[in-house]
This record gives sequence, C-alpha cells and structure tokens, in this order.
Amino acid sequence: MNTEKLLARHVKEVPPSGIRRFFDIASEMKDVISMSVGEPDFITPWNIRDAAIHSIEAGRTHYTPNRGLMELRQLAVEYLKERFNLEYDAKDTLVTVGASEALDLAFRAILNPGDEVLVPAPSYVSYEPGVRFALGVPVGVETFEEDNFILTPESIERAITPRTKAIVVPYPNNPTGAIMTREELDAILPVIEKHDLLIIADEIYAELTYGRRHVSIAEGHEDRTLLINGFSKAFAMTGWRLGYACGPKPLIDTMTKIHQYSMLCASIMSQEAGIEALLSERNSGYQQVSHMVTSYNRRRALVVEGFREMGLSCFEPRGAFYCFPNISSTGLTSEEFCTQLLHEKKIACVPGSAFGKSGEGFIRCSYASSMENIIEAIKRIREFIEGR
Repeated sequence: MNTEKLLARHVKEVPPSGIRRFFDIASEMKDVISMSVGEPDFITPWNIRDAAIHSIEAGRTHYTPNRGLMELRQLAVEYLKERFNLEYDAKDTLVTVGASEALDLAFRAILNPGDEVLVPAPSYVSYEPGVRFALGVPVGVETFEEDNFILTPESIERAITPRTKAIVVPYPNNPTGAIMTREELDAILPVIEKHDLLIIADEIYAELTYGRRHVSIAEGHEDRTLLINGFSKAFAMTGWRLGYACGPKPLIDTMTKIHQYSMLCASIMSQEAGIEALLSERNSGYQQVSHMVTSYNRRRALVVEGFREMGLSCFEPRGAFYCFPNISSTGLTSEEFCTQLLHEKKIACVPGSAFGKSGEGFIRCSYASSMENIIEAIKRIREFIEGR
C-alpha cells in the first residue's frame, strides 16, 4: 500500500524542527558541546522529585480530573497573582501536558480553516506549525535587532487582515532573549483591542529575566488573554511535561473538550510534583528560582561579551537563556555557519533561519550550559571565525 498518499497535505508541507535536527546530528558525534536545545542544565530539585516518588508510593497513580488537580490549579493562579499581578480563576485554568499542549489546544479551539494568527518573527519554532496543523494561516510580524526585537503598533497593524483572529505574544522571547516593558506592551494594546484580537501570551520564561521583573501583557486584560505558562524552564522540570493555561471561560471550556478526547489529563505524578514546586518555592521566597537566574545571568554576560569580542554584533538578551548574535558579517548563511561550526569545531548552535525568514543572518546559542562548556564553546567559535 502506498501510505504516502494517505498523509495529510497540510502536515506534510511543514518541515521538521530545525532545532531538533541540529541536536540529533550533534547527539551522534563525540565531544560536541551543544548550545542548541533550550533546556535548563539544572536537575529538578530533590524535594520536587521526592513529591512524585511519594505519590507513587502512596498509590496515587490514577487519572485526575480533566482540568487537573484543583490544588495545583489554585496554586497556579495564586502564583500568577503573587508574581505577576494577574487575576485568573482556578476554575478557568487547565493543566496541560507541557505548555506546548496548551498552545496546540488554543489553536485548535479558536481556528476555522483560513483564520489567521499573527506570529512574531523570529520566534519559537512551534507557533507557525501549530497554526497550520489547526488549518489556520500563520502571518509573520517581523521584529528587528535595531528595535530590540519587540512588537510595535505599526508592525502589528500592517499584518492585520479581516481574517486575523489572534496574536501570539511570546515574551521573554525564544530565540532572541528580548523582553517587552510595560510601556512597550501598552503601546501595542490599542491596536489589539481595536481589531478585537485574542492575545495568546506564552510566558514560559517569565521567571528568567535580568535587570528587571517580567511584566505580563495579560495584566488588566485577562478577559482577552489566554495566559500560558508551565514548569519546564523556571523549575527545571522539562521532562515532567507540565504546563497550564488560564483564560476566558468559553475558551478554556473548549480547550478542555479537546483535551478530554486527546490527552485526558496530565500525569498525576507530574501534577503532585508541580504542587510541591509551587508550595516550596513560595515558602522559600523563590530561592531556587533566584539561584538559577543568578547563574544564568553570569553565563549571559560571558556569552554576550565573548561574541562582541569576536567582532560580531550581539543583541543583549534580557530574558530566557538564549543569545542571538548576528553572524552576517562572516559571509555565511545561518545554515552554513552552524553546519560548518558543528563539523569543524564540534559546537552545536541553531541557525536563526529555523525561527523564520527574519532570523536569517543570526544563530541561536543557549547558555543553559556549564560555565566550563560556555568558555570552551566561545573559544572554539572564535577560532572558527578567525580561521576563515
């Protein structure tokens, strides 16, 4: 049987992730230093792991309600209130299998075929495919290094059509490390409100900011904002696959319906771990989160300084754990630069083009790695550039 002809055209047309491609190549090579995957190098704190172990030992191994354990949902909305001054209701909160599932559910819940979603570019590789998988049309809103990679009212207005239904606001940003200030967010809100767009605020990196606290576009606009967050980045819990979405009741109800028929619920062991993460961090004044941010900040300074000393233009990231240097002066495309760097110096980075056309001329380097690896990586990249 020719199974190729059975495959959905709109899925076949989406290319594989550019991030995972370089990671997979690097994983098959020896002595490679990977700066490609956005994963904390910290291990999930012991008390959080222990909560999951205790859950298993106590026989808590069954399904939870579709929306997740009420204790976890309540703690999540209390956390959002305490840390970011957001007003959401635990009843209108859905626990998901990572923040990625929340994004998928959101697109499937709101999009009819041909509906458009504004997606900043460059930005996380899953937004555009997620829209396409839901039979929507992703529309790129370009951001630029000279504007600190932020969304502007003018860029949003130019991208809007009668079919535009929502806008993704992903700050702190992957891959650029950009953040948006309260003033910058307030500047784009009138355009969003004028066209009555849903805001999908992906704030998975909200805790990872440097020099100033994260502010959320959802603050004061909860009625038009689907807030997505999770435990992967701030709590070093990537493998637990635990996220959540808060938003207007009709939207959460519809997302829950899809979730019921697909995932059913997130793992109870992960949910128990999430409860411990939120409780223990609140009780300690978020000491473990602060420790990780302090460590990332030191690495951030080292990476930015290293690229600038090589003669490369390097935007200073203010959030997440990515650096996005401009390599266009080398005369290589992003793909060429990363491919040659990997094979010649065994350093794995991600081509900026993996994050959209406007990422061409840049590479993404994750500094969620040890200082030892970062120092060696900078040394090898410098040798690569000087040897050209």
